[in-house]
Amino acid sequence: MSLRGWAAHDAAVERLRSSYAAIPEGAPVRLAKRTSNLFRPRAATSAPGLDVSGLDGVISVDVLARTADVQGMCTYEHLVDATLPHGLIPKVVPQLRTITLGGAVTGLGIESTSFRSGLPHESVLEMDVFTGAGEVVTCRPGPDGEHADLFDAFPNSYGSLGYATRLRIELEAVPAYVALRHVRFDDAGLLAKSVAQIVGSGTYDGVRVDGLDGVAFAPGEYYLTLATWTDDGGPTSDYAGQQVFYRSIQQRGSAGSGEDLLTMYDYLWRWDTDWFWCSGAFGAQHPVVRRLWPRRWRRSDVYHKLLGLDRRFSIADRLDRRAGRPLRERVIQDVEVPVDRLPDFLDWFDDEVGMRPVWLCPLVAKRAWPTYPLAPGEVYVNVGFWGTVHVGPEAPEGPRNRAIERRVHELGGHKSLYSEAFYDQQTFDRLYDGDNLATVKGRYDPQDRLTSLYDKAVKKR
Repeated sequence: MSLRGWAAHDAAVERLRSSYAAIPEGAPVRLAKRTSNLFRPRAATSAPGLDVSGLDGVISVDVLARTADVQGMCTYEHLVDATLPHGLIPKVVPQLRTITLGGAVTGLGIESTSFRSGLPHESVLEMDVFTGAGEVVTCRPGPDGEHADLFDAFPNSYGSLGYATRLRIELEAVPAYVALRHVRFDDAGLLAKSVAQIVGSGTYDGVRVDGLDGVAFAPGEYYLTLATWTDDGGPTSDYAGQQVFYRSIQQRGSAGSGEDLLTMYDYLWRWDTDWFWCSGAFGAQHPVVRRLWPRRWRRSDVYHKLLGLDRRFSIADRLDRRAGRPLRERVIQDVEVPVDRLPDFLDWFDDEVGMRPVWLCPLVAKRAWPTYPLAPGEVYVNVGFWGTVHVGPEAPEGPRNRAIERRVHELGGHKSLYSEAFYDQQTFDRLYDGDNLATVKGRYDPQDRLTSLYDKAVKKR
């Protein structure tokens, strides 16, 4: 991918300003953007939005400084295409190709390097934010950073404080290959202790660990995937072809050494090809269907569009009614729990929800971030689960999702807001620093043109 350059970036920002000026005074301000990786519905609107065309590329890459200036709507797929030829990648590359850098920062991206590099916003050096007042402000971290209050509150604000037009991020040098070890655990307590040990030492059995995530397939069947960057090549696996990555974890981890080798590029997108395991709902893992399914369509964004069609036409609900099955509740969430409470959560989740497999991804926050207050230096494990549960007529009320919210916070954890949430305003403000968020919003959006975080996340506005 060719670099966008500063002149093109400046022109795109001017188009953004012009589109803001065209929105009627007092009308809500939101992006004119059709695609999204969010899983919460919002009210439909025909009102004009912000023109972010031309803000979807990489402006420049400084190979010596290991930094990149990137536009807010640039996908990680395009970002990696620009940096990997230089032997560099972002310090955290979220799992799905079409997640944008701005989206991962104003939301919460995560991946296997998060146990040593935190979340994507923690490798941002500065960013330009287009505010609700129609201004572009350059934010830098404090205590003396310009607009540090906006910089600190921006992660987990989901556009309620503005939209990043440019971000300068740190990059990491990487080799061409990634060696994997899939290690099986029969006990969740031992799994949690092993995660804590790996995070503390950066090694497992004396071998360096550069990437760490895992999968809980069933009670008593847990795997950690340990990734080590390497220059040592050899035959590599291809999980964008006929093989399915998550199945290889069981196959290799249950037999022999559990070892595998991928190119760095294929490792970064190992989960995207099958949207973790969710492609199975569309038949894309069946050997015959997979041979007929074009390789270029084995992507998370394609499955996301198919899911959108299902929701639009209620296909699954119609089939369930015809078959006499109870109504489904969508349970699509990512939550963070302290590593020592991971066994408690998994046991509770098995009993109360019963959805497997689930993804496990350790992370450590480098410092405090007010709008998503993880304790700095503490080990958390992200637990990701994406599917549906047959619950009956109460499904629209979200009983399983509400129970998950309660249990996560009972265990001292936090829940991401990219999907449905059910908190009352008081609880929400307590968990996500509502008072400070309102103060910062009032400073940079005095006319309240942007939708508040509570209205976005809970009221679906």
